[in-house]
Amino acid sequence: MDFVSIRIITDQIKPLMAFYETITGLSATWFTDDFAELATPSCTLAIGSTRTLALFGTDVAQPAANRSAIIEFRVSDVDAEYSRLVKIIGGFVQTPTTMPWGNRSLLLRDPDGNLVNFFTPVSAEAIRKFDRKAGAVAPADATA
Repeated sequence: MDFVSIRIITDQIKPLMAFYETITGLSATWFTDDFAELATPSCTLAIGSTRTLALFGTDVAQPAANRSAIIEFRVSDVDAEYSRLVKIIGGFVQTPTTMPWGNRSLLLRDPDGNLVNFFTPVSAEAIRKFDRKAGAVAPADATA
């Protein structure tokens, strides 16, 4: 199995995708006016308009209602990202802080209120953990 994407449903697809393009420095691929993806080397952030919900049935998702998931991006230098974003983003939930599990973390909210974490592994253990993840992708039929 391969986890490939997470999708955000929104009433404001163009401003939301513009926000993610701005904070990541990546360009989105637009498939329709109602669906776009922002691909990174490890995963894809998909954003769909509420109009796409009709394809799944009614009331399966509600835009701007998330309070349980965090969208996370590993970056090479979270403090440099903060310096760049402080000029672009109004407020932050948390400025760069070293967490007990070894990541230096920066928290902000996207225009729909979703929590976004930029982080850099800084402890030896966190660095080893993410180096292992970056170096090997298990085959779909591998057993643990």
